[in-house]
Amino acid sequence: MTQQTQQTDTDVLIIGAGLSGISMAGHMEMLCPDRSYTILDRRDQLGGTWDLFRYPGVRSDSDMHTLGFIFEPWKHADAIADGPAILEYLNRVVDERGIREHMRFGQEVLTADWNSATARWTITSRGKDGSESVITARWLYFGSGYYDYDNPHDAQIPGIDAFGGQVIHPQFWPDDLDYTGKNVVIIGSGATAITMVPAMADDAASVTMLQRTPTWMGKGPRQDIWDHRFRRWFPEKFAYWLTRRKNILFRAYIFDLSRRNPEKLAGKLRGMASASLGELYNPKDFEPPYNPWEQRLCLVPDGDLFKAMRKGKAHIVTDHIEGFDAEGVKLKSGKHLPADIVVTATGLKLVLAGKVKVSQDGKPVNLTDHFFYRGTMFSNMPNLSFVFGYLNASWTLRADANARYACEVLNDMSKAGANVAVAQLAKEDEPETVAPWDYSSGYLQRAKDLMPKVGPDRPWSLKHDYLADIKDFRQRPVRDGVLRFYAVNTAQSESGDAEETDHQAIAAE
Repeated sequence: MTQQTQQTDTDVLIIGAGLSGISMAGHMEMLCPDRSYTILDRRDQLGGTWDLFRYPGVRSDSDMHTLGFIFEPWKHADAIADGPAILEYLNRVVDERGIREHMRFGQEVLTADWNSATARWTITSRGKDGSESVITARWLYFGSGYYDYDNPHDAQIPGIDAFGGQVIHPQFWPDDLDYTGKNVVIIGSGATAITMVPAMADDAASVTMLQRTPTWMGKGPRQDIWDHRFRRWFPEKFAYWLTRRKNILFRAYIFDLSRRNPEKLAGKLRGMASASLGELYNPKDFEPPYNPWEQRLCLVPDGDLFKAMRKGKAHIVTDHIEGFDAEGVKLKSGKHLPADIVVTATGLKLVLAGKVKVSQDGKPVNLTDHFFYRGTMFSNMPNLSFVFGYLNASWTLRADANARYACEVLNDMSKAGANVAVAQLAKEDEPETVAPWDYSSGYLQRAKDLMPKVGPDRPWSLKHDYLADIKDFRQRPVRDGVLRFYAVNTAQSESGDAEETDHQAIAAE
């Protein structure tokens, strides 16, 4: 029988010690210092995605002035940072702000059940030794990201079992892999492949990125010259704010251009790659059959991929896989790519709420039956927040906004004498459902059925527009007529004397 430790209690239970979880903890330290919180993470250390992925060159694809937290300046010289630098930043944040003492590692959260009588969540987690722990919380905050940490996407690559070399997925990169002097074929055309090719090119004999369809990519500086200037001219926090604001507005402009005038943006990207590669530029390898930002636009920092190609150590091949033999990859064009190592950078698998089984008063809850509320809560689900980052901007922008909003809700509840907050939506008032995004990326298309419902308009939409979201959070009150507060009399229910729970509604001011 599994041993279960005694139940403890916390105000806020945060699932995940990555960017989202640390953001919530940082905001609680600033905005809700009188409340307790606990962070549970199944891994042995913090970082989430940045601790999981260890492939060569792993880096951010967003600038760190927006991937970094709004409350903590990014001080590193590189704006486009590698994994170790990001982990160093996260560790500094949790140590300087006293967050680490609230973290419990090696705890896989299994279940979370809302008890209407006690107005609390009961969360069960399992440690590495198989023992289970139970903790109750007044608020549950999912900062678990959206990747399946156990299983990457299986692309069903034909005939790969016939290959005689090593096959590796970037999500499970072996620490002792030596690719020096070897021929490497990376299957895929997304951010991971574009990152790995130049990172491996210097040591490998050759690195080939094999793609079915090219990806739009743009060259950008690894360091932000304006950030360096701002830091010379202004105090650190103001300089960080300026750089952050500049980058948010620039990213918003590029995305808006992709919707207003996609051919203009495509022309700029096409010209950038062509100028960098000269006679090596082949439209077949760099011009997708879709507009920029219909799939994620990939960054080439300092043109590193183009430089590796000009040196003759890196190559891009656009073709379809026919199969494999012991020595490499057979293509439908009749060509053969020799390989000692094949890397399957064919995409990730998304999962909602970290596979935690959520229930309400003992009845299983399917989150896909609920609507997103303000991009962070769910209809008719009390005291629950969730982070699903932006697809066209830095993840942390939404994580920060959601964390601040959760703290504002908690503080307003305290002021009102409430212990329950729920975004109420009657069946007859449900809006029409729309797609949660208009991107054609494979990993997003595969995940559509995993998502909660999304309406066309606020507060039931999931907008990917940071500036509009911030305006909405600032202008719309917490108790907006949809989010309702209740004061639940838990004293009798906890003593076992009451059969029904008294829910007293609290009107908005």
